[in-house]
Amino acid sequence: MAVFRDTWDGYNGKAWRVQLRYTDWQGKTRQHTKRGFRSKKEAQEYEREFTAKKSRDINMGFATFVNLYLEEIKPQIRITTYETKIHIVKTHILPYFSEKNLSEIDATDILRWQNEMLQKRDENGRGYSNTYLRTVNTQLSAIFNHAVRYYGLAENPCKRCKKIGKSNAGEMFFWTKDEYLRFAEEMKTKPISYYAFEILYWTGVRVSELLALTPADFDFENRKMVINKQIQVVHGEKKIMPPKTEKGNRTIDLPDFLCDEIEDLLGMLYKPDKDMRIFNITKSYLHHEMDRGAKASGVKRIRIHDLRHSACAALIELGFSPVQIAERLGHESETVTMRYAHLYPSVQKDMADKLSVMRKGSENHGR
Repeated sequence: MAVFRDTWDGYNGKAWRVQLRYTDWQGKTRQHTKRGFRSKKEAQEYEREFTAKKSRDINMGFATFVNLYLEEIKPQIRITTYETKIHIVKTHILPYFSEKNLSEIDATDILRWQNEMLQKRDENGRGYSNTYLRTVNTQLSAIFNHAVRYYGLAENPCKRCKKIGKSNAGEMFFWTKDEYLRFAEEMKTKPISYYAFEILYWTGVRVSELLALTPADFDFENRKMVINKQIQVVHGEKKIMPPKTEKGNRTIDLPDFLCDEIEDLLGMLYKPDKDMRIFNITKSYLHHEMDRGAKASGVKRIRIHDLRHSACAALIELGFSPVQIAERLGHESETVTMRYAHLYPSVQKDMADKLSVMRKGSENHGR
């Protein structure tokens, strides 16, 4: 290993170079050179971090390990998930821990970081939502779990601290059927908006799935709609991607009226290609339309995603089980659907009455 002044053309001894040998993950000896350091100290720091990284030394800088963590998980997760992780790491984690070594961060550091996250406020004096706080907390813990699992870190310091935030938003907002119909009436002045909200409310598809729909996704003879893709924005560019989860690939049976409406919509389009996007609009457009419709109809303003909650609530009211609803909405499992358990009518009295009948039946049998 060596750190020395660089005589390479262009530097003329005004910069420093690192040249070293290391053993890669296949056990092969390789040579690594890095030029252009402004000082000997900067070059030595790079040498130390590079060596620690290649030798899986937990004394490497936290920022160095985070970059390694991101490199190693990138091939295994969705690009949108990866972009979200990068944003959280750069915005909320690295600014606090970047000057520390991975191995020296303890539970006290985590506690102080959590308190700082809880105290942050935007220009309107509002703090982060409970669900976002939990997401950020979970991300930091995932980084340390990676270090424990693959790099020999003795313990995840996050596990000694209470988690901040909540895993779900608590109260769910949704429209009843009557509220939705009042809203939908106002949408009829713009057919593309009306049909988009009709599909969102009556099928419960995600907005990203709606925006990816093509004529080829509809079987009007059998009245079915196939969900096998979604639209996501990556680096400002719209990309067609697989559904959010494996269960997101599904076929949804359509009510007669909705199937007829979609046929009407396609009839309005000029020479629609079977693979063209039907809804060439944005999520932002739908937000503005919800503002307009809610104001005009007088119904409470809910989020676009709350239309998915509304669809679930409607199916619960009709008496369908969590398993049946999960299949239609593309939930990964019925446990996701059970977040709506508070919407199911209570059957406690019916249970008690049937237990009484059971007990009396046993007594009569004993006689």
